[in-house]
Amino acid sequence: MVNVLLEGYDIDAPWLYSHLKKYIKQGLSVTVIAFSFRDSQVQSLSDWNGLYSKETGKYYGGITGAFSSYGISEEKINFINYYTDTKETAAQKLSSADIIYFPGGLPHKIMERIEEFGLYDVLANFDGIVMGCSAGAVIQLSEYHLSPDSDYPEFVYYNGLPYLSDFYLEVHYENAPQQNAAIRRVLKERGKTVYATSAGKGAILAHNGKIRLLGDVKIFN
Repeated sequence: MVNVLLEGYDIDAPWLYSHLKKYIKQGLSVTVIAFSFRDSQVQSLSDWNGLYSKETGKYYGGITGAFSSYGISEEKINFINYYTDTKETAAQKLSSADIIYFPGGLPHKIMERIEEFGLYDVLANFDGIVMGCSAGAVIQLSEYHLSPDSDYPEFVYYNGLPYLSDFYLEVHYENAPQQNAAIRRVLKERGKTVYATSAGKGAILAHNGKIRLLGDVKIFN
């Protein structure tokens, strides 16, 4: 299995491309699990379309355009639509995917909606390439922490997907006091390494559990 933990959508950036091209190949199919939206942003299909649809989606071009750099066409990229997909169609899109991609947003909402659609077991048994940025990165950890920010006013632990369990991840790291305090707390309470990916400049690649740090990643242990 391959896990790619990213800061943003720019998987075609030169510092990432040379590493990821070994895994992301022309002709592979991608399923985007577009479940990370905030309730305040998305309350209808029209709102969802404004973020992820081909016609009006704010993030659609960034996601599909980045994959096109690897030779993957739009026709090979499916989005799971929270409003129009059923449990059955969502599971079918996952079962036919070579790559599963999680956009950024709210990680705990991704997990809530995965459970709502009954997709946890399907994802747990997936053996291909899993990619995600920000929220889509941390949920690839069996347990992840979130340092305080505008979405999460207090430090908190959440359960993610059962892919990676040997470390914790601090995303968008900028050496901020609340981030450093959160990292110290994780080290004390969990006793595992914390990787901190610098904002927009770092990523982690895990191939069958073997970790490679890409770009600017700080190590705390």
